Amino acid sequence: MHFDTLAKDWDNDPTKTERAKIFANEITHFIKPNKNWNALEFGSGTGLLSYELKDVFDEITLVDNSEGMIDVLKEKIKKSDITNFKPLHLDLLSDNLNIGTFNVIFTLMTLHHMPNLNKILNIFNSLLKPNGYLCIADLVKEDGSFHYEYPDFDGHNGFDKNELSEFLTNNGFTVDYYNICFEIKKESENKTYPLFLMICKKVH
Repeated sequence: MHFDTLAKDWDNDPTKTERAKIFANEITHFIKPNKNWNALEFGSGTGLLSYELKDVFDEITLVDNSEGMIDVLKEKIKKSDITNFKPLHLDLLSDNLNIGTFNVIFTLMTLHHMPNLNKILNIFNSLLKPNGYLCIADLVKEDGSFHYEYPDFDGHNGFDKNELSEFLTNNGFTVDYYNICFEIKKESENKTYPLFLMICKKVH
């Protein structure tokens, strides 16, 4: 699996740590988490975003379908003696979801890999407690060049704010916050790709 091979060196890129800090600050500033809340990170990778949020939640469940990423994450948890992380190697789209419910779900650069948006948003809704928050950090709609080196990529070329908002509304959410707060620079193409944070609330 593609992400298994990347896992070992994933944290060596300082821009990944930087963007995790920026998104964590934006999330914390807007939702002002209660220290008793629990959270789920979907597509956690090595847990960079959760690491920046570890002190604001009681417990964070980190889910990824890449075994390599979860293995690296487990090593980090052990090394840093983090006691409130619960790493799970599973596929939310197909595995039995007996993982409880959450006050907050957050995801960073994962949603664009999900071909069926309605399915994953419906799952998020079912995993959230009433009035729970869904925080999506991802690519602004682009021309398809972001994944040009992966011809078998079958996800989304980023997201248009209005189109994604419509999907969320249709799956029981209201969009409460939107901000473009980071950009990825690809020197090889001399291009930059903006990333947004959208925070939504479960309404039904």
